[in-house]
Amino acid sequence: MRADRKKVEPLVKTARGQIEAVLKMIEDDRYCMDILTQLSATEALLRKARKEVLKAHLNGCVRQAVSCDDPAERDAKLDEIIALLDKS
Repeated sequence: MRADRKKVEPLVKTARGQIEAVLKMIEDDRYCMDILTQLSATEALLRKARKEVLKAHLNGCVRQAVSCDDPAERDAKLDEIIALLDKS
């Protein structure tokens, strides 16, 4: 992974902790709006982590493939990005 591990890892670990907290809230039959608030916060952390990994991929792997002489490699990397966008 080319992304800055020091940026991504804490985000994902915090999201993991928030998911555990949401599960506890569900078990404790907490108020729906409180659960939704925590789920939104978790989603925001995961979006931020996803953005960091994607930026690193674009700046590293994709940039390298686009500048190489192999059109198949360029097309493969661009197809990966297109497939990722289709999933979003």
